[in-house]
Amino acid sequence: MIVWLNGTHGAGKTTTSALVQQLISDSRVFDAEKVGETLMDIKPGLPWTGNFQDWSPWRPLVVETARHVLDYTGGTLVMPMTVLVEQYWREISSGLAQYAIPVRHFVLHADQETLRGRIEGDTNLGPSPFRLAHLEPYVEAARTWLHGEAEVVDTTHLTPAQAALQIVEAVKS
Repeated sequence: MIVWLNGTHGAGKTTTSALVQQLISDSRVFDAEKVGETLMDIKPGLPWTGNFQDWSPWRPLVVETARHVLDYTGGTLVMPMTVLVEQYWREISSGLAQYAIPVRHFVLHADQETLRGRIEGDTNLGPSPFRLAHLEPYVEAARTWLHGEAEVVDTTHLTPAQAALQIVEAVKS
């Protein structure tokens, strides 16, 4: 099974995914961003679009990597990854469905003020223009398709531990 944690930057995906992994036995965190980083390391580089998710190899490589890891280890993959383009989500989710891999799709949500504050106050990454630029596309995705495709966990007033517990309880029910 895959527990996919979606949502924009600052929603708490990375922190929450580590806590979810601790609460689900036989689970591992797989950050699909690493697939994008691998593609970014190709020299000479692939035609840059501003986001590695736009590269057509990224989506099937995420599916195949997840499938192979699950075939090898079994258990659950916890995947913290922002996907705001509906077509990309459809490619990934249908690819996983072709292999009969169940996916529980959660969106970690927070209000815009909270997200901005988290991004601007991030002591690890610092205030990131890239992360701030994704706030509006998140609002549009949430309004048009994303919240209808996932279980929404509002993290505005939750600690990461509370959000993780809410997700794990939903998965186990």
